[in-house]
Amino acid sequence: MPLASTVRPIRSGRRSRTRLSRGAAGVALAAVFAIGLSACAPDPVSDSFLSGENTGYVAADGAIVEIPVADRGEPVAFGGVTESGEEFDSADIAGKVTVVNFWYAGCAPCRVEAKDLESVWQEQGGDEVAFVGINTRDQADTARAFSDEFGITYPSLIDVDTAEAKLAFAEAVPIQATPTTLVLDKQGRVAARIIGPIEGTSILSTLVKDALAETP
Repeated sequence: MPLASTVRPIRSGRRSRTRLSRGAAGVALAAVFAIGLSACAPDPVSDSFLSGENTGYVAADGAIVEIPVADRGEPVAFGGVTESGEEFDSADIAGKVTVVNFWYAGCAPCRVEAKDLESVWQEQGGDEVAFVGINTRDQADTARAFSDEFGITYPSLIDVDTAEAKLAFAEAVPIQATPTTLVLDKQGRVAARIIGPIEGTSILSTLVKDALAETP
């Protein structure tokens, strides 16, 4: 069943998140992230995105959706090699709620959301929750430099040469924009999708908690 016919917008504070124009999105993101970024060294790529230039952003219609349990597809099996050269297989995290983030280093909103992703990982990661990045454009050394710069401690798969991991998700939810963040339920099925930067930690945290609360 096509994804568009089975998903519903997530509600935050009982009101659906509305879509913003590019200009409005830039202004909103600037307000959200100005405090956090002011404590860091200047990042021209992030600054250009916050000013509305969208540098490095692969655009698509933005949306946050949850997929009802009855409408979810098959579990997604994926794997690859991480930026540290270690083999990864989704079977290694079977039974966990998993956050999968598609990104690359030159993507401005990926840089803006990086610390929020790490914050949710630090808050919720562990025995019940896994985080995996999928880098779609960079080689391992660039991905490692990004992780060092932004303090990312969860692994990322280097997918640029094979697109193996991206293709694994193609049937369940084609990845048409970067960044895209998915929440997989305990069975490994796509339970929620965020297109574009996660814009803080609350929505992703809520999606993870919702998936954790589901009965297997």
